Amino acid sequence: MNPYKTIEFERTDDIGHVWLNRPEIHNAFNEVMISELISCFESIRDMKEVRLVILRGRGKSFCAGADLNWMRDVAKYSYQENLNESLNLSKCFFTIYTCNKPTIAVVHGAAIGGANGLLASCDFAFAEENTTFSLSEVKIGIVPACISPYVTKRVGEYGARELMLTGKRFKGSEAERHRLVNKSLPSEELEAHLQEVIGLLRTSGPMAMTHCKNLIFNISNKETLEEALTSTARMIAEIRASAEGQEGMAAFLQKRKPAWVLKSSEK
Repeated sequence: MNPYKTIEFERTDDIGHVWLNRPEIHNAFNEVMISELISCFESIRDMKEVRLVILRGRGKSFCAGADLNWMRDVAKYSYQENLNESLNLSKCFFTIYTCNKPTIAVVHGAAIGGANGLLASCDFAFAEENTTFSLSEVKIGIVPACISPYVTKRVGEYGARELMLTGKRFKGSEAERHRLVNKSLPSEELEAHLQEVIGLLRTSGPMAMTHCKNLIFNISNKETLEEALTSTARMIAEIRASAEGQEGMAAFLQKRKPAWVLKSSEK
């Protein structure tokens, strides 16, 4: 039984599928969806059988941004109530960004406003080429504050200025040019590309990918080059001595496939 009201989680083999599930309003998010996404991604952290996560939207759109009814309520909130809601939204994006499994957003239809925070928080984002994107917050006199760390990481400072200040609408090819998404493809080619990337991820060591995500997080957000000098050396020394590291190196030297690849081939 699905424990959520606004999203769905299902597992097929070693893949966790998270679906935004409010298709009647193009998966616009509210405080319930935000809390459920946090809960779902926190649960995924401890699912040993899940090796990667795919985030998608049911119906005609990936996500149309914030639910208008929720926005009407938020407009009446006090500063403290607004702050609490916004902190939860920020936590949602951070929880996806720091997921210990590879994450892939598959985007179609529309990705408006805060939807871009969801896709930008993922490790990979692939879009149907006719998807409509917009960071439209300035058009209603507000700013894309909570999504800005993740969108700016993807598109860079001046890309963020162009997209956030104009609030313009653009399609998948421009999203790819800005690197907001990794790839924009015709709908008939998107699934094949997704399966190709899944195949590549399945040949990578599960723990190695988690360590790699931690490594990138630390050197991108926390450490100076001087601090990284020691931490990166310590990390590789620890991983070489780990069971997965030993298996991977032994397989390479013996010219065979490591255990996790053999296991994935059974899927």
